[in-house]
Amino acid sequence: MIDIDKDYLNKIIKQALDEDIGDGDVTTNCIIPETAIIKGKFIAKESGVIAGLKVVEQTFFQIDSRIHLTENVSDGEKVEKGVDIGTVEGPGKAILCGERVALNFLQRMSGIATITSRFVDAVQGTSAIILDTRKTVPGLRLLDKWAVKVGGGQNHRIGLYDMVLIKDNHITAAGGITQAIERVRDRDERKRKIEVEVKNLDELRDALELKVDQIMLDNMTLEEMEKAVAFTARRIPLEASGNVNFENVASIAQTGVDSISVGMLTHSVKALDISLLLSQEFI
Repeated sequence: MIDIDKDYLNKIIKQALDEDIGDGDVTTNCIIPETAIIKGKFIAKESGVIAGLKVVEQTFFQIDSRIHLTENVSDGEKVEKGVDIGTVEGPGKAILCGERVALNFLQRMSGIATITSRFVDAVQGTSAIILDTRKTVPGLRLLDKWAVKVGGGQNHRIGLYDMVLIKDNHITAAGGITQAIERVRDRDERKRKIEVEVKNLDELRDALELKVDQIMLDNMTLEEMEKAVAFTARRIPLEASGNVNFENVASIAQTGVDSISVGMLTHSVKALDISLLLSQEFI
């Protein structure tokens, strides 16, 4: 699982809570007694893969450490509509203050895990793995990528700093693939992994001769990808990228590429419909 620093997670949660609560939840403060202890259930209103329960727990804990979350399912588990995901119990004011933020995290992460799981299922029987991209919500990248892992996908680079990815604009600016790769090898003191994007088989040959670590096949046709796989003969990992969807992902996987990056895992997420239903009676 992707490693998320606890301080980083708490910072994200605090920002979300501050944004929502401001100087106080006026509705809750006026209606709920200070001594009220309430209980509620997280209910899946549609089928999907659950992700983000630990984030939910930390969200409530940050508001009031007396709130307790009991998980009835685990992250990565597929649930059907109507399933009781977990129970939250504790001070009523604190639960109501954190309800929306907790649900926002849980619904988005579960939506990402669900769509990722569908893509992973679509390429079963092939050797291709599903990768995410950097097309994430600013400030939530690690949570988005965490959810991809929960859904059975794999993480591509986390940001611009942990590997080299030479794309078409870099190649244009450098004057060619060879020049771009030579500059990286000359100037990157950490000697990070190098991937280069190619648009056709001629560029593929150039990249292969330059012995990079990985090659991205950008918006190639199925026929071109098959030729690329045959030409490279497993000498280097090939990543397919560009306009991947549910209609074409299986065909792309069947060309023999090693991985398929899918932007819609995180840039076009439909949140999984989940509700927090509170008991009518205060405990």
